[in-house]
Amino acid sequence: MIGIGSRTDHLEKLLGDPWDAGNPAGFGAAVAADEREETAAAAEAALDDFGLHAEFVPTALGGRLDRVDHMVELMRSVYRRDPALGLGRSGQLLAAVNVWTAGSPEQRAAAAALLLDNRRIACAFHELAHGNDIAANTFAARHVEGGLRLSGRKESIANLDRADALVVLARTGEHDGPRSRSQLFLTADRLDPARVRHLPRFRSVGMRGVRLGGMEVDGLDVPAGALLGTEGSGVDTAARAFQVTRMALPAMTTALLDTALRVTLHHTRRRMLYGREAVAIPVVRTVLAETFADLLVCEALSQAATRALQLRPESGSVHAPAVKYLVAGVLTEALERLSTVMGSEFYRRDGEHAVFQKLARDVKPVAFGHIARAACLSALLPQLPGLLRRSAREPAPAPDSLFGAEAVLPALDLPALRLASGGRDCLAASLGTVLDDELPAAVRPLAEEHVRAFAALAGAGASLRPRQLAIDAEVPVRRLAARYTVALAAAACLGVHRMAADGDFLAGPHWLAAALTRLAALERPSGAQLPAGAEDALIAELTDRDDRGLSFGLDARPYL
Repeated sequence: MIGIGSRTDHLEKLLGDPWDAGNPAGFGAAVAADEREETAAAAEAALDDFGLHAEFVPTALGGRLDRVDHMVELMRSVYRRDPALGLGRSGQLLAAVNVWTAGSPEQRAAAAALLLDNRRIACAFHELAHGNDIAANTFAARHVEGGLRLSGRKESIANLDRADALVVLARTGEHDGPRSRSQLFLTADRLDPARVRHLPRFRSVGMRGVRLGGMEVDGLDVPAGALLGTEGSGVDTAARAFQVTRMALPAMTTALLDTALRVTLHHTRRRMLYGREAVAIPVVRTVLAETFADLLVCEALSQAATRALQLRPESGSVHAPAVKYLVAGVLTEALERLSTVMGSEFYRRDGEHAVFQKLARDVKPVAFGHIARAACLSALLPQLPGLLRRSAREPAPAPDSLFGAEAVLPALDLPALRLASGGRDCLAASLGTVLDDELPAAVRPLAEEHVRAFAALAGAGASLRPRQLAIDAEVPVRRLAARYTVALAAAACLGVHRMAADGDFLAGPHWLAAALTRLAALERPSGAQLPAGAEDALIAELTDRDDRGLSFGLDARPYL
């Protein structure tokens, strides 16, 4: 199999220079297609030529998915150009990962064959009446002679009209409970038009190119062999499978901020105000530098979490909601701050910066799509006391492979993912050891602040009782879970710095000082200023990467 670097380079070349106005897969084409509530046809064709869906198929089934972090980095090349194009394609993962987790050999082979042939599988889980609470779904699959009979509505299905197969969550039990829902894998030829009515497409403000549709099913008979896994295991399968997607999709979306930051930098380097470039104005420099630090924070946490899925899979139930909560929040806030720098250019729907207004709309669903940020805290809370007790009692350095550029990971084992971590989290436990490292003088006080904050969090968590950790937990308790996500991100940034190669920007103190400052600011209503020298260093690195055509993320990859 061709290496991830070569594959990413090849994909970048197929998609071409996004700034080229004549590129049918560039920013201009993406904006024009968005106005039509579509994605650019040339970009879709380029992804098919590349065989993108093979990135979501495990290598054992003939695909190219061997590492989640590599899949994320490759998909960032798509999201940088058009987040709707990226989501429309990565949506295959939402459905397929359930098949890889619980499907029979025949089901896995059938799903793999579809994806390797550039076809699509849609995920039919959500119902409008229940939002992201899939355990409350009412779509039913009742036993009849020879199989199951389906009835009900699924109103929010991405790319239903293009799908060649569906993964459907249905109620199979007579009474509510954890074993009352099951998943089914259905090829599109089983959707009898006499029994399945397609509902009108939903229009959306953001991600307009993602085709959101629905279906109403009235007495559709399917064979019992359509069950995915054992009957009653549907919610458990989703909970394990979603550990992958709730990390991977927000991690891919960091590329949206990469592009928004690049557009803002281009604008401010060319815009003259008060006799100088706008980028030289202090408040503009501060926003650009802080946004760059925010991007690095998001990618550091995402990288550590996606690698931990393969190194320490027991931590997935913790890292998945943590990544979704923190990354989605940081991305949304960063786009809002960049929009103030863009000024009136923010509203432009034509010209070279028109893609910015699209990005500002496309980022909004990141906070609630798939699972809402508030629900992420609810998922963390029951595990929090055990996590805090164990991390305080057994501090240990995080594995080098979570951070190193040359990391080697064991094979991805989706069925091994667990519904609870048992208090184990290698990232959180590492915070008790980071002060043993040789930290730069400019960074040590900031690291000490995060270590103290985590110790205080552990103390507060020790007094929590089970009744305080339910879905209706009070705001101060929920804030403890939010603080835990900040601790994880701080540990990830410290790990990236520790493993960076000598001479690399990430081995220097300035980005880390800025990252730890930005994370501490999440806990302070008044925020915090970047340390002396950090802002200048970040702006210098940002403009250098822009001049050299490199991405602004951790990997600083060539960006066409």
